[in-house]
Amino acid sequence: MKQNMSEVSWKVGGQQGEGIESSGEILSTALNRLGYYLYGYRHFSSRIKGGHTNYNVRISLTSKGTIANELDILIAFDQETIDINRHELQSQGIILADEEFNPTIKNIIGLEVFPVPFSKIAASYGSMIMKNIVALGATAALLGIDLMAFTSVIQENFAKKNKEVIDHNLGAFHAGAQFIHENGIHLIEKYVLPKVQPVKRMFMMGNEAIALGAIAAGSRFMAAYPITPASEIMEYMIKKPPALGGDVIQTEDEIAACTMAIGANYAGARAFTATSGPGLSLMAEAIGLAGMAEIPLVVVNTQRGGPSTGLPTKNEQSDVMAAIYHTHGDTPKVVLTPSTVEEAFYDTIEAFNIAEEYQCPVIILTDLQLSLGKQTVELFQYEKIKIRRGNLMQESILPTLAQGEYFKRFQVTKNGISPRVLPGMPNGIHLITGLEHDEMGKPAEAAANRIRQTDKRIRKLTHLVDHYPRPIYINAPYEEADLLIIGMTGSRGAIEETMTKLTAENWKVNHAHIRLLHPFPIEQLNPLYTSARKVLVVEHNAIGQLAALIRMNRVDDGKMINLLKYDGGIFNLTSLYEKCKEVL
Repeated sequence: MKQNMSEVSWKVGGQQGEGIESSGEILSTALNRLGYYLYGYRHFSSRIKGGHTNYNVRISLTSKGTIANELDILIAFDQETIDINRHELQSQGIILADEEFNPTIKNIIGLEVFPVPFSKIAASYGSMIMKNIVALGATAALLGIDLMAFTSVIQENFAKKNKEVIDHNLGAFHAGAQFIHENGIHLIEKYVLPKVQPVKRMFMMGNEAIALGAIAAGSRFMAAYPITPASEIMEYMIKKPPALGGDVIQTEDEIAACTMAIGANYAGARAFTATSGPGLSLMAEAIGLAGMAEIPLVVVNTQRGGPSTGLPTKNEQSDVMAAIYHTHGDTPKVVLTPSTVEEAFYDTIEAFNIAEEYQCPVIILTDLQLSLGKQTVELFQYEKIKIRRGNLMQESILPTLAQGEYFKRFQVTKNGISPRVLPGMPNGIHLITGLEHDEMGKPAEAAANRIRQTDKRIRKLTHLVDHYPRPIYINAPYEEADLLIIGMTGSRGAIEETMTKLTAENWKVNHAHIRLLHPFPIEQLNPLYTSARKVLVVEHNAIGQLAALIRMNRVDDGKMINLLKYDGGIFNLTSLYEKCKEVL
C-alpha cells in the first residue's frame, strides 16, 4: 500500500467474454456505497468476444478524474494481461494470477506474482466463468473490505438469474476471500484500505449522465442508430423514458435518426440523437437542414479514433473541426464540450434550452474517456433545473391572419430570433423548407432577401458566449502564470492533478478547460492567455485542432505549444507532467 494510505489502483485483465467489465462494476459499486471515491476506465477491443480487455479502478479518499499513474494490484486471467500491463505496476505491486496458466514475470525486480486458483475454485462452484467473482473475493480480502458489502451488489448483478446461480456466485466470492486469508495474509498488511463513512453518491459514466440530463430537460423522444462509444445513451433511454410516456426508436441509419429527431422537434417535442464520428459525418446534411429551417436539434457526438471506422473503442478528440464546420454553408450551430460527469448532466439540459432559445442545432461533443469512464458523482441538484423554451408562441396571443396570409415564422428581428409556432396552431400557418426563404417560409432567391435571412441566422448567436454559464472552466490562482494549460472534455482530471503537482514545486500554473467550443469564448480566454509566460494546449488528435481554433480567434504570438496524443490511450500523468516541465 502507498505510504499515505490515500488510494489504491487496481486492474483486472483477460479476454473479452471473461467477465472483466462486470468485475470492475461490482467492485466499484460496492466500494462507492461504502463511501470511497472511484474512477473506473476500461480498455476493450472492437469485437464482441476475444481480444485483451481490462478494467482499471482507482480507489481513493478524495475525488479523482482519471486513472492512477501506477498500479498497486493486477488481477491476471492470462499471461497476456501480465505482459501488457506489468510495466504499470509500482515497485512493490502485486499480481494475483490464475494458476491455471502458470504465470511468469521476467526482468522486473520487486514485483510479486501470487498464483490463485481462480478457475479451479470457480469450477468447484459449477462453472469456470465465475473466476471473475472468485477474483473479487480475493480483492475484497486483500483490501480488508467487509465481505457483506459485496453481497447485495452480487445479488443485484445476477437478479435476473435463479437463486441457485446467485448462491453459487456468492459461494465463489467467499471462497476467493478465504483463499487469501489462508494463504496470502502477508499481502493484506500491505493493501488494507482505511475505513470511511458511507455517503450517498452515484457511480456513473458520462453517457448515463447525458441520458439522464436529457430526461431531466424534458426530452421524451430519442432516435438513434447504435454506435460505439455512444450506444449507452440509447440503452439508458430505452429503459427509462417509456415509463414517463416517452419512446426511443432504433433507426436504420444515422441519417434517419437525425431527420426523425428534427421532425419531432418541429412538432414541439424535445428530441435528440446520439452518435460518434462516422454517424456525425452522415448527419451533416440533416444538421444543415435544422440550421436553415431554424428547428431546435440536439446531437450528442462521442468522439473516438478516426477517420472512417478508425479505432471504435479508443479515445480521441479529433472531431473538433467537424463538429463546427462539417455542414456546408453558413450553418448556425452551437458546440458544447463538457469535461466531467456532472457537467455532462447539466450541459445536456442547457443544450436543450439553447436549441429552443436560439432555434438551431446544438452538438454536445464528448470523448470516449468522458463518455465511458465511470466515476463517483455527487447527487445532482434537480431543484436548480430550469426549462427555457425561448420565443415559442402561445395560441392565445397569435394575431388573426387574413385570408391567404401566412405567419411570419422567419421574421427578421433585431436579435435574429424569430417567433416560433408549432404545427396545427391556429393563425400559425407557414412553410418550412431547406431552400432559402422569405419571412413566411416561401422559397425566395432575391439577393436582398438572401442577405437579410443569412444575417438574421448568424446574428442569433452573437451574444451567446456572454449568456452561457461558464464557457470556460477556469482554475487560475495566479494573475501572472509560468504556464497556462488548456484542454477540453475528458483530459480535465489529468490536467488538474498535474497542475497540483507543479504548484507544489512552486511553479505558477493556471488551467483553462474549454466548455463552449463554438462560438469560441476568446474574450474569456484572452486574459489568462496574455498573462501566461507559456501556453500548453493538451489534446487527443494529430494536428492540434483545439490549438488551431485558438489561433483562428487571436493573433499567434508564438508562445503556444501543443501536446498531442493520438494512439487511442488517455493521457498518462507522468508524460503530461514531464511535458509541462519541458515547457517550463
